[in-house]
Amino acid sequence: MPTPTAREQRFVSWNVNGLRATMKKDPSFPEIFAQFDADIFAIQETKLQEGQIELDLPGYHQTWNYAARKGYSGTAVFSKEEPLQVIRQIGSSEADDEGRVCALEFPTFWFVDVYTPNAQDGLKRIDARLVWDDAYRTFLQELDQDKPVVTCGDFNVAHNEIDLKNPGPNRGNAGFSDEERESFTKLLGAGFTDTFRTRHPDLTGAYSWWSYRGRARQNNAGWRIDYFLVSDRVADQVTSASIYSEVFGSDHCPVGLSITL
Repeated sequence: MPTPTAREQRFVSWNVNGLRATMKKDPSFPEIFAQFDADIFAIQETKLQEGQIELDLPGYHQTWNYAARKGYSGTAVFSKEEPLQVIRQIGSSEADDEGRVCALEFPTFWFVDVYTPNAQDGLKRIDARLVWDDAYRTFLQELDQDKPVVTCGDFNVAHNEIDLKNPGPNRGNAGFSDEERESFTKLLGAGFTDTFRTRHPDLTGAYSWWSYRGRARQNNAGWRIDYFLVSDRVADQVTSASIYSEVFGSDHCPVGLSITL
């Protein structure tokens, strides 16, 4: 079998916070999707069950993972190339029935879309969150032994103070607790690179999520909790890492990655 030729590919990830709602916005999800013309477009928080939507995306293979609970969580990946195989569970008893992962194998890499569990107000779900983080880290490490990994999605954590507008008042809150931040540090330490921060180490005001309260988006009082991570060994093949804050339709905006694989 011939060795696949490496080429630059464009990936986009977006937490749509309810795909049916995003379909009704102006511009609608299909219009935004078409503008990107990505090789792979991953979404999180679809809030769908199978058969609840007919999405016409010519030229793309659709991979879905639905939560058992109606109207909750869910992920999907739309790829120009048909995946060799798909994995939808990571072996975490805490959240494997919540549709949180779509892992797609391609000839030269693994692509993994994730919607990480929220620790919730008062860190009510922090223990389950950390169990998930451990399982997800192990899952990625196992895939990485096979092929380089690209993983994206809503990781529900702002890693460092530069990654949110108001770190002081939010320290210890869900998404900026010491436990979650340390867990994300462990993930990077397991062999993965935060592509945006590596490309833009000192850029402030770069966020991907804004609360619907208090005119947060108008004031850019946001958090960077949506990421593209890649295996360290292909980090030098990244050509760009972007945040598309001009795109509306959700409380998150899309993030992007271009990489030669």
